[in-house]
Amino acid sequence: MTTAHPLTRSSVFAQAWPIMLGQASVPLVGIVDAIVIGRTGDAAALAGVALGATVISLIFWSFGFLRMGMTGLTAQADGADDRSEVDALLLRGLTAGGVIGLVLMALQYPIGELAFSLLAGGEQVSTEAGAYVTMRFFGAPAALAVFAINGWLLGLGRTRAALSLQIVMNAANIALDLLFVWGFDMSAAGVGLGTAGAEWIALACGVAIAARVGSGNPFSLPSRIGWKALFAADAMKRLVQVNRDIMIRTIALLFLFTWFANAGARQGTVTLAANHVLMQFVNLAAFVLDAFAFTAEARVGNAVGQRSRPQFLHAVRLTAEFAFGSSLVLLALIWAYGDVAIAAISTDPEVQQVAGQFLIFAALIPLIGTPSWMLDGIFIGATRGRALRNAAVAVTLLYIALDLTLRPFGNLGVWLAFCGGYVLRASALAVYFPALLRDLDGDKDQAS
Repeated sequence: MTTAHPLTRSSVFAQAWPIMLGQASVPLVGIVDAIVIGRTGDAAALAGVALGATVISLIFWSFGFLRMGMTGLTAQADGADDRSEVDALLLRGLTAGGVIGLVLMALQYPIGELAFSLLAGGEQVSTEAGAYVTMRFFGAPAALAVFAINGWLLGLGRTRAALSLQIVMNAANIALDLLFVWGFDMSAAGVGLGTAGAEWIALACGVAIAARVGSGNPFSLPSRIGWKALFAADAMKRLVQVNRDIMIRTIALLFLFTWFANAGARQGTVTLAANHVLMQFVNLAAFVLDAFAFTAEARVGNAVGQRSRPQFLHAVRLTAEFAFGSSLVLLALIWAYGDVAIAAISTDPEVQQVAGQFLIFAALIPLIGTPSWMLDGIFIGATRGRALRNAAVAVTLLYIALDLTLRPFGNLGVWLAFCGGYVLRASALAVYFPALLRDLDGDKDQAS
């Protein structure tokens, strides 16, 4: 029997609201980071955290398949009522996350050098960013393992458990950042160390939650289901194939966001810092609206596991209704209170002025970005990695061409190209939607 509740508006909202709270707290941590540094009045340190966070996002989220692939595969196994596979997926994800994280720790110096050689930034900004990145690498194994636990919980529809894990990590992150930055005067390095420490705390909490939600201690799975079942050839082949495509997709989109950050850096420290402040609003909107995209992942994956086209279409419609309605609310809130929030984040008058000039773009992105975020969730839940990969690569190339074309317009061109990137993402995935429906019909025909 699957863990998903009947597909109604109330059940969708019940599944989405814990994700919404948990996701909203993620960018709030970023906002706290920005406030902790920004209120020191040091624009270089704030810009350093912005650049360093971009580097870490590029590196860590290159392995975001540990969250995204896990959600779709777990939801499909749950929809097919395959409990052994659900349990096996958890340990595979934890193992992969820990191993990849250890490799990143070992290679942190050459990776960091390569990343900063590709990004524009002054000497002082790069120094602060380097200190932040060095500290963040110490949390890599825990961060990637937590990706897997989150994906597994979301695939099972256990959004309240995922919320509990997110709250623990974010609360620890804020407390440690305040301690290291304001208590020990560690500047950008303190923000990085605080986040790394919070990731290890979250891993310990996540394993305990998974043991309670699942069939017991995840590390006892080999003795319960056997090594052969745990690493069965067919299951591993599918895991690698889905995750490979999602990894390429994620790297392409992360390169897009890195290009955006670098476009601001080319125009100086103040513009980079101002764009980073505005990105806190964009991140807040994206993370909140991801609640409905994540719900779509689980519901779509469950429908695919059941080979049910009606359930699939119903899940798409209900989650999209909530997402578009919420995007309008966020647009209004950012536009109405954005100036107040900018002043709270940074005390630098120049940063405040530049951020205020481009606030309209941060306000519009919730509405512009919703179609792309929802289509991402739908295709991740259906584990259509190839479509996600091809669309992301094409969109990134088109976005770069658009940014280069608009470069003469300065930061206005940077934001116009960034908004255009969301339109391109939605359009590219929409092209693949009819094929997804045909494949679902084909699965139904084979099952009948």
